Amino acid sequence: MKRSLILLLLLTFFKQPVATGAYFDSILPLTGERKIDLIDPYTKEVIHTFHPEDYWIELDVRIFKEEVENWIQEIQPKYFKEMTLDRIDTDGEIIKGTPKTEINASLLTEEVLKRAFTGGRIEIPLKVTESNYRPTDVLHLKEVVIATYTTRFNPNQTGRSKNIEISAAAIHNVIVGSGDKFSFNSIVGPREIANGYQMAPEIVNGKLVMGIGGGICQTSSTLFNAVDQLSVEIIERHHHSKDVGYVPKGRDATVSFYGGLDFQFINTTGVPFLIQTYYRPGSLTVVIRTSKEYAELMQNELAKNDESP
Repeated sequence: MKRSLILLLLLTFFKQPVATGAYFDSILPLTGERKIDLIDPYTKEVIHTFHPEDYWIELDVRIFKEEVENWIQEIQPKYFKEMTLDRIDTDGEIIKGTPKTEINASLLTEEVLKRAFTGGRIEIPLKVTESNYRPTDVLHLKEVVIATYTTRFNPNQTGRSKNIEISAAAIHNVIVGSGDKFSFNSIVGPREIANGYQMAPEIVNGKLVMGIGGGICQTSSTLFNAVDQLSVEIIERHHHSKDVGYVPKGRDATVSFYGGLDFQFINTTGVPFLIQTYYRPGSLTVVIRTSKEYAELMQNELAKNDESP
């Protein structure tokens, strides 16, 4: 505080520009170096050091804060891990996915600013978000059907049929908690021969060509038409470069694991739900289920929205 007052007095009485902070350091030397070491939460090693005095925080802390926020934004991808959703196995047990992990940016910024005048060491805080449902929900998520959609295909196209079957099995019994993000590519994974996928026709640049995994877009499109009946937020969906015959025009959702095209949505219904798939020769049905309790909550919420002006 004393130092900042002296600086302001100097600026007032000596009406001349000051070129660099080194000038002030020469007449008001610092009593010691203040540094803030940031510690990796996994390796426990110092990965970055801030020197607050370089930013003249006594005059304005905003520049230093902006520098901290920019650094966090740059380093965030190193620690960010997308959530993989839980699922229910054939015995009714939960197969755990992985939580969403990211730097707690607001907390880290706050902790750095707290130490701006004293220095110190800070372990980078991580924010871990689990899928938003209760373990006790699992016993009841199959009680009520809240959406369903069926598409049909030629069962004599064995390669394409097999690809639909495998991809449908991959999304079967996936639990989508309230607020969770669903990513088709993340759950289904690579379409490779090692995973059982076969060569089949697929649409590329408006033409039918042979490719491994051809046909799985019917699975993603069937899923889209099921969940789109609910109040979910579609955050990524792409159309084929030509019309497909298994859904109405404009109701498709093409995907490509290596081409970067995904089908993603966020569960904004306010309740968790379960995705189930039923494959039969010539048809695929996606059913969305939840508990009676949650279905009633959804109906009540819809009724309130209808009554509102």
